[in-house]
Amino acid sequence: MIYGVGTDICDIRRIRSSLERHGERFAAKVLSEGELATWKARSARWPERGVRYLATRFSAKEAFSKAVGLGMRMPMTWRLCEIANLPSGAPVVVLHGVLKQWFEAKGLQAKVTLSDESDYAVSFCIVEAP
Repeated sequence: MIYGVGTDICDIRRIRSSLERHGERFAAKVLSEGELATWKARSARWPERGVRYLATRFSAKEAFSKAVGLGMRMPMTWRLCEIANLPSGAPVVVLHGVLKQWFEAKGLQAKVTLSDESDYAVSFCIVEAP
């Protein structure tokens, strides 16, 4: 049974502007530890890949927060929601701390997809209940 659906579109130019104004502090606010390490590695090799990585993660977390019906209020926080990749490359939602406990207590499962093109990143998330 579908518990919730969320979608988000993010203007990559806005993310780039936030990075220019706030630097790594902005990325550290949005990304989990694992995501932050990936962002740094991608940014070092090709800065634009880093911006796009951050924008897609930002968008996916927004879509997830909408699908679970919490928005950005506890237990949902940027850093407790991680968008990782399976060995196949498929994106997957990995939760931490109180958000993970809340999600598992409800028996929920999430599916997420994300994409970017030119100036936009877009994400779609479906959360299923037992």
